[in-house]
Amino acid sequence: MKSVLSEHKTLHPDTVERREFSAAAGAAVRELAREICTTLDACAQVTMPDTARTLTDPALLEQIDARVGELPAEIRATLRPPATSAGATIVGRLPLTDAEFGPTPPSWREAASWSGDPARRASSFEFDVVMLLLARSAGEPFGWHGQQGGRLVNNIVPAAGHENEQSGASSKTLLSPHTEDAFHPARAHLLMLACLRNPELVGTTVSSVRRVELSAAERALLREPTLPILPDVSYGTGHENYSPTPLPTLWHNPDDAETLRYDPAYTPLDDADPEFRAAYARLTAELERVCVTAALTPGELLLVDNDVAVHGRVPFTARYDGTDRWLKRVNIRLPQRRRRSEEAYENGYGQTIVSPFRGGLPTGRSSTERVAAHDRGPVEHP
Repeated sequence: MKSVLSEHKTLHPDTVERREFSAAAGAAVRELAREICTTLDACAQVTMPDTARTLTDPALLEQIDARVGELPAEIRATLRPPATSAGATIVGRLPLTDAEFGPTPPSWREAASWSGDPARRASSFEFDVVMLLLARSAGEPFGWHGQQGGRLVNNIVPAAGHENEQSGASSKTLLSPHTEDAFHPARAHLLMLACLRNPELVGTTVSSVRRVELSAAERALLREPTLPILPDVSYGTGHENYSPTPLPTLWHNPDDAETLRYDPAYTPLDDADPEFRAAYARLTAELERVCVTAALTPGELLLVDNDVAVHGRVPFTARYDGTDRWLKRVNIRLPQRRRRSEEAYENGYGQTIVSPFRGGLPTGRSSTERVAAHDRGPVEHP
């Protein structure tokens, strides 16, 4: 199913919540990240000379957990989940400059390589630590074994050769609205996107299920577990070995608020009857009608409630000259957030998460358990 979402809608302060860090709070998180990097680098000169630090370094994770409480209380308050029906919040005034990061990498692989290179890593790695501090203030950051090599902070950049894919590496095509990792029961509760560079003001689209208008009959159809949602193409192959589980598109969470799981590009709609397809098409049209577009600028964050809002991206023309749009993304779990109890029985198509800030998966499996990992390469949703 193809979307025709407008490229021209704008994200207005009167329809979507906006928050800002104070100058002192923004400076505090940058300074704490700098201190942590300096401390770790000093230790590395003694214990691990010539070894690059990574975001999964136990010493770094320990520092994040031990020192995140030093940040001003307003950081945690500002990063609370979106409070309005829009299911999204823009957070401004995180201090950074375009020049400090160097050129936009040509793919996530180069971005990861650069941050681990002692000659180039200073600002990029330091800002990854900023992202982890912010995400840890909001909840529990996690990654996917099959996504960007299990990294906790992902880089979203256009990649040559992937312009027309339904992936975060694309550019020329509209990235259809979707629930992030909709196929999986351990998907994020909160998605945090941070803008490093966006000279063309490329927009991230956001549509909230709590703003759509559907009939009672349409809602009833969409609440029935009818079709599965399959892993997107960026997770590679192997999911064919798992039995697909029919899922409801809409449901009410334990607090009786409406939520959704939606990814039409990976939902086999042709397998449903005409009535269900008509209801799904109506939902798609309504999500388009209520869509707004966040054209993030450097230093702005977009928080998306992944149970309430779907997100995508408008088309743009990538230049591949080091000046293209560059976002960083973190998936966040909210321990207090509850979902349908039936999700505990889903197999997740064998995909597992990297969760260093908690004890295990919702299903009780160890966070270090791994099945066949599928490297997403440069293909991924933003």
